[in-house]
Amino acid sequence: MTTSIFKTSGKIFDILKKAYENKLGNKIISSSLVALFIVTSILSFLVQKGYIYLGSSNVYFQNPFFAIEVAFIALLTFELFSLIFVLPKSVSRSVGKQLELLSLIFIRGAFKEFSHIKNFTLNYDLVWRDLPEPVINMIFYAMGSLAIFTLLGFTNKLRKHKPLTHIEADTNSFILAKKLLALVLIVAFTIIIISDVSTLFATGYYLPSFHTFYTMIIFSDILIVLIALRYTMDYYKIFRYSSFVVATIFIRLALSVKPYYDVLIGVFATVFVFLITLTYNYFLKDEPPSTNVEN
Repeated sequence: MTTSIFKTSGKIFDILKKAYENKLGNKIISSSLVALFIVTSILSFLVQKGYIYLGSSNVYFQNPFFAIEVAFIALLTFELFSLIFVLPKSVSRSVGKQLELLSLIFIRGAFKEFSHIKNFTLNYDLVWRDLPEPVINMIFYAMGSLAIFTLLGFTNKLRKHKPLTHIEADTNSFILAKKLLALVLIVAFTIIIISDVSTLFATGYYLPSFHTFYTMIIFSDILIVLIALRYTMDYYKIFRYSSFVVATIFIRLALSVKPYYDVLIGVFATVFVFLITLTYNYFLKDEPPSTNVEN
């Protein structure tokens, strides 16, 4: 019964992954983002000129750069699905994807801070007294995202993958278990998106549930560690998996605190992952040559 569930969920996951990652899927996503950006930009222009009124959402569209924030939120939403599809491949690649998303969230934060500059128009000079805090926050977010981008580049170069077990049947079983978990996350995240959009239409207020999603990722990562115990009790592997869960918790904390602490915690999480990868590779050097660099 359990085997049948694993195999069925694995097939469904593979179908969804193939549909999401093929060229047609990429074109649809790209076209959707472009269309969303253009429509939002036009609506923002019409609101600013007083040609239309969008009710409680009108205040958002009065900012000329609101379209950029909307486009980034949509991009992050698609990237969150990409994270779920990476989960069954490798825990290290999954946490790397989480950090990639955090860097994009910081970039979005920089644009969002820019929108906080009061009385900004394209026709008038900025008043200096309105600049300091948003500009400082922008610098922190920009440098934080750059630091994560750089550290991830080195981490990806160092990353190596050693199978959880040398027994092929156990490895396949572990992958199928992660695919089932990923499928549950897809359903849960889809429900969250529907709820967020419903709230938007009902109240005119939209707050992306990135916090909720990362909380689910923490629990799913812990579940993966517990499942891994079924196939291995190797201390180094379990420690590495558990450390990646800690990194995910740091990422979750970074999404919950105010500037500048969010950037500091996010960069610390990236350094933490880099050091785990570097140290783990050092202990792998005496292992049999079954270890290979991940794609």
